Amino acid sequence: QIHLVESGGGLVQPGKSLRLSCTGPKRTLTRYAMGWFRQAPGKEREFVAAISWSGGNTHYADSVKDRFTISRDSASNTIYLQMNSLMPEDTAVYYCAAEEVLRTSVLVTVESEYDYWGQGTQVTVSS
Repeated sequence: QIHLVESGGGLVQPGKSLRLSCTGPKRTLTRYAMGWFRQAPGKEREFVAAISWSGGNTHYADSVKDRFTISRDSASNTIYLQMNSLMPEDTAVYYCAAEEVLRTSVLVTVESEYDYWGQGTQVTVSS
């Protein structure tokens, strides 16, 4: 069982940056492919970014490509989502997710394939 905790959300002006963090305080996130998803009010949860177990492979939704960066730090057992040039349409609850995988290069981009989820952190982009 994996317990995920997100942090770093908040209120930010358009064009500014935020960095979200996701950690597994009770268990290492090694051997897990990780992802970030988001859910805006009245909309379904959608994929944002994914990173492989090794950290060597990443994938992004078209809507955030070139603005967001997903990364992981094994030493601190933390996954990050650096969000730059934020726009009002980025407003949502952001969730991190984990899925145990057998190969270091595997990416998981489909919501239903993730077994473990955090509680979410609110990001609001508004002037």
